[in-house]
Amino acid sequence: YPELPTAVNITWSSINFKTILQWQPKPSGYFYTVEIIGQTSDTKRKCILTAETECDVTDVLRNVKETYTAHVLSVTSSGMDNFEEPPFAVSEKFTPYSQTVLGKPEIQNYTQKGSVLNVVFQDPLTPYTFPNGSFQSIRDIFQHNLEYKLYYWKDQSSGKKDTTTKSHTFEVSVDSTKNYCFYIQGIIPSRRENRNGQESMVLCTSVGRNILDEYGAEVFIIIAVIAIAVITLAIVLSVILCKRKKAKAAKEKEPLNSI
Repeated sequence: YPELPTAVNITWSSINFKTILQWQPKPSGYFYTVEIIGQTSDTKRKCILTAETECDVTDVLRNVKETYTAHVLSVTSSGMDNFEEPPFAVSEKFTPYSQTVLGKPEIQNYTQKGSVLNVVFQDPLTPYTFPNGSFQSIRDIFQHNLEYKLYYWKDQSSGKKDTTTKSHTFEVSVDSTKNYCFYIQGIIPSRRENRNGQESMVLCTSVGRNILDEYGAEVFIIIAVIAIAVITLAIVLSVILCKRKKAKAAKEKEPLNSI
């Protein structure tokens, strides 16, 4: 088999069980083929004779609790037909159930009525489907091993509070006279690594929100400074114009010198 470079820097990138295998370098005069090897499953080939340096291996990792290893083979276009084993590099082991990153939860609705903040959200979906074709959510896979944490704080404040739920809603007591900002994050408590998922977007309530809450005191200070500067400039210009008018009037009253 011809001497071919082997892949280096092989990494797994996985969010909500969508898993991409990446490596280096770009091939020149040869190709790559990926083999996914499970502890109890048959070897499966993906991205056969590819000139790319990444491969979507999601569909061959359906047994998410299985531990997999990837072999990235360096081959020529005709090399796959040879009996001799091509050179290859081996990845780190990867277990989707314990290593995929939880994606951002989607906040569907939120209200602040009186002293109660209510937040409704949706689980992130995975690429895997049920027999009827609908997509499985991360809750369908993790079940009771999944929980969510709500972080919330008074608008314009840095002091955070948090609460946890295993449902799709949060209901927390708040100060009815203040607006609140918040975000949600999925958590797998049983994990040692990658326990915390990606944070949702930050949203804020607007109950009783006034202009000062909306823009902050700094904006009003800037506006006040600009207003004072404009008024001062207007006064200075008025004084200068007034002096010029007086000087001109006085000059016109002076008698003309005889020729």
